[in-house]
Amino acid sequence: MKIIILGGGQVGATLAENLSGEDNDITVVDNDPDRIDYISDRNDVRTILGHASHPRILRDAGCENADMLIAVTPSDEVNMLACQIAYTLFRTPKRIARIRSEEYTSYGDKLFHKDDMPVDHVISPEQQVTEYIARLVRYPGALQVMEFAGGRASLVAVKAYYGGKLVGHAISTLKDHMPNVDTRVAAIFRQGQAIKPMGTTIIEAGDEVFFIADTRYVSMVMEEMQKLEHHYRRVMIAGGGNIGAGLARILEENHRVKLIERDKKRAEELNASIRHATILEGDASEQNLLIEEHIEDVDLFIAVTNDDEANIMSAMLAKKLGAKKTMVLIQRQAYVDLVQDGPIDIAISPQRATVSALLSLIRRGDIVNAYSLRKGAAEAIEAVAHGDEKTSKVIGKAINEIKLPPGTTIGAIVRGHEVLIAHDDTIINADDHVILFLVDKKYIREVERMFQPSALFF
Repeated sequence: MKIIILGGGQVGATLAENLSGEDNDITVVDNDPDRIDYISDRNDVRTILGHASHPRILRDAGCENADMLIAVTPSDEVNMLACQIAYTLFRTPKRIARIRSEEYTSYGDKLFHKDDMPVDHVISPEQQVTEYIARLVRYPGALQVMEFAGGRASLVAVKAYYGGKLVGHAISTLKDHMPNVDTRVAAIFRQGQAIKPMGTTIIEAGDEVFFIADTRYVSMVMEEMQKLEHHYRRVMIAGGGNIGAGLARILEENHRVKLIERDKKRAEELNASIRHATILEGDASEQNLLIEEHIEDVDLFIAVTNDDEANIMSAMLAKKLGAKKTMVLIQRQAYVDLVQDGPIDIAISPQRATVSALLSLIRRGDIVNAYSLRKGAAEAIEAVAHGDEKTSKVIGKAINEIKLPPGTTIGAIVRGHEVLIAHDDTIINADDHVILFLVDKKYIREVERMFQPSALFF
């Protein structure tokens, strides 16, 4: 697939890294020579220095014969204009734009059509990150929570600790512990290395375990891996931007929320628009303010300003002063690796959330959800099985009859409203939503081909 990425920032660079090793023809456009050099030095991609919405630059990038244009520059206006020019002048078949401002996204149904603004798909990073954090708040102790099939099934990553019922026992004993709940361990990472989960595999303390289950039973399965934490009641949010404000609105119904915003005007706006959360004007890294607001009673401190250093320092201070858990939004991947497992309990990369949203639009076949995992090395996808037994490589077959690529696991099948945990004798039907985990995403093309029905396949 020939893909043009406009914008070589964190998202563009991460996306290029994810896609370059998958038999794709990638071109990255940016007007910053340092970014262009950085990307070309680290990836097997073509790079072009220039303004992303200029017709000459788009022509040089190959818009005339590209399959897809992904506009992720820092400017909403440049991204939209680039999609317009790619459609009008070059008829680029698929156009995706990152658009941050609610001034545009709130009118999305009316704006984004071929006859008006020809953007096929709008990606809103703030919305993606807000929903991602909200899922983590819903399941205390989870490292990642990924939802499939409209939220009916979930893939959850947790760290196994002593106190978890399954720790020190074989995976096969899950059925003894939870006779009425079906689940599947999709992957285990032990000291950074992937281990193929089998019934005889012993779960050890420190393992990072990915399991899939009906969303209704996620908390029960989590208790097998670690002592279940109490639900968060008191939440403090540092930063009143789109993410912080969005989180406050989601959480205020079931949590006691305090939001700290340093800009006076913005704090006044939030106070007028948010109903139940308490809005505080001030600096979240100011010790006296945190003490006055009883930080020692806070179950979860979430730092989501646009400043990595401010987020890290305020969270470290909050933890020192007694906050039970901390969650931090960090733009720089190097910082994510640095602070994880220290005073920061969960470090969130907004680029990963955005890239995951983009992957579901890029993948071939009918892949309706995709999540980038383990710094882009692994991937979880939801594919729809189309065709029939003659045209499909998976329909009508039991899972043990399907030749999956190395390190690939079918975790569950969603059939209508029913969540079926995958077993060897489970048969895939037409229109099933099949949830797969790939330890090594270099096999993604093989999985895509499996779910592409062909009239020539017998």
